[in-house]
Amino acid sequence: MGPLETLGQATLERVGEFGDFWRFTAQSLAATYRGLRERRLWTLTLRQMYEIGTLSLPVMMITGMFVGMVLAVQAVAQFKAVGMEGTLGGVVNLSVLRELGPVLSAVLLAGRVGGAMTAELGTMRVTEQIDALRAMGSDPQRHLVSPRLLACVLLGPLLVIYADLMGVFGGYVVSVGIYSVNPAPYWQYSAQWITFNDIFTGLAKSLFFSGSIAMASCFKAFRCPPGAAGVGRACTEAFVVGCMTILIEDFFLNVFMDAAHAFFYGPRVLI
Repeated sequence: MGPLETLGQATLERVGEFGDFWRFTAQSLAATYRGLRERRLWTLTLRQMYEIGTLSLPVMMITGMFVGMVLAVQAVAQFKAVGMEGTLGGVVNLSVLRELGPVLSAVLLAGRVGGAMTAELGTMRVTEQIDALRAMGSDPQRHLVSPRLLACVLLGPLLVIYADLMGVFGGYVVSVGIYSVNPAPYWQYSAQWITFNDIFTGLAKSLFFSGSIAMASCFKAFRCPPGAAGVGRACTEAFVVGCMTILIEDFFLNVFMDAAHAFFYGPRVLI
């Protein structure tokens, strides 16, 4: 087989896998919708909420705080050089709320939660537990995918809120406490520049990010190759796909939301 044929075969496999992913996503969403009135689904979702939300909270808060601190450290010298250190609060807090908070939280969620989900479900796939559920007449996607999807979507924005709050706090501590920036203009510009749309943008992004992480992890687990090596490969692929999806979605969501804001309220100008 020549290189051109190899490339064509690999392309067809990727296109087929892409279509398979969307079919898997549609089936999972349909199974979730059908099971919303079932008490068992919410019981399983609560268990996943503890694993996904409660255990991830310390990591998110620490990461968010140091994101704000690093932003302040990197920006304060440049702002002081041009006599605009008072606007530092608006820049740091706006960056945390719109971009770095949601994106870095989603990347951490993909690493901690996505990898764990892929490993758990991939092991069930390898040991034929998923096939056993089908043999007993149960829907594996309703019992395994739906609780994880709901937990990720419901708790993703909450985790981002905690990360954002800690990022704002970390930026304030470094700017005011270490570099002696005047706190009055620091908060004045923050209140002037940050709108509800910025907060909503970050939270809306987290919904898409967390849902993508859950679906990518579950899809890779349900298509996991046999053996321990297959589980490890599925975990790696789930993390890579999740991170790439986060960045791609971030770009298109930014373009869409900025266009929507300009259409309804006019172009945004920071003064």
